[in-house]
Amino acid sequence: MPKKILLVDDEPEIIEICRDYLKASAFDVVTAKDGAQGLAAARREKPDLIVLDWMMPEMDGIDVCRAIRRESDVPIIMLTARVEETDKLIGLELGADDYITKPFSPRELVARVKVVLRRVSGDSAAEVIRVGNVSLDRTHFEVRIDGQAIQLTPTEFEIMATLMSQPGRIFSRNQLLNAVHGVAFESYERAIDSHIRNLRHKLEPGEFIITVHGVGYKFHAGQEAA
Repeated sequence: MPKKILLVDDEPEIIEICRDYLKASAFDVVTAKDGAQGLAAARREKPDLIVLDWMMPEMDGIDVCRAIRRESDVPIIMLTARVEETDKLIGLELGADDYITKPFSPRELVARVKVVLRRVSGDSAAEVIRVGNVSLDRTHFEVRIDGQAIQLTPTEFEIMATLMSQPGRIFSRNQLLNAVHGVAFESYERAIDSHIRNLRHKLEPGEFIITVHGVGYKFHAGQEAA
């Protein structure tokens, strides 16, 4: 069964060309022309991934992303004409998994969609990773602390998997970006910091992800690893 992509944008030309390229790559595509329709479609269609424009009238992409994240961990790729780093970080901090800056190539969009969906599929040699009281199950896309499930986005999950794969090893931001996206591209390393902040909030009260200033991040299993 083809993966279902929800494409939300108020520009008909972008909707048309992106829909055509995604369909040509064997995706099932549902479209919406504004934020309110996009949110309704997300709830109704249960897509496998959402491509969401930032700048839309009335209900913008940030509001839609915030609403979706209260209900679902479906992967979200933001489309944005904003070029400031702080603007891009807002979407990531709200739970978006990736962003693409306009203007963009539709082929790039298709490639990004495939990369994010591969992360969700959890293809990996190690199906379950356990470090202290934390377990990560790629098959079921699940992280548990003391048996309690923690809901993560696909990007957060992949960062956790990378850090947990070698507890105590320091990973640079660039190494984490490469692990998350599979290939190097124009995303800046500071995007990782936003995902780390979200992870730490969800993993509270344990201190599992440690900052090594000037170098990167490492994982340990909280008090049990002390």
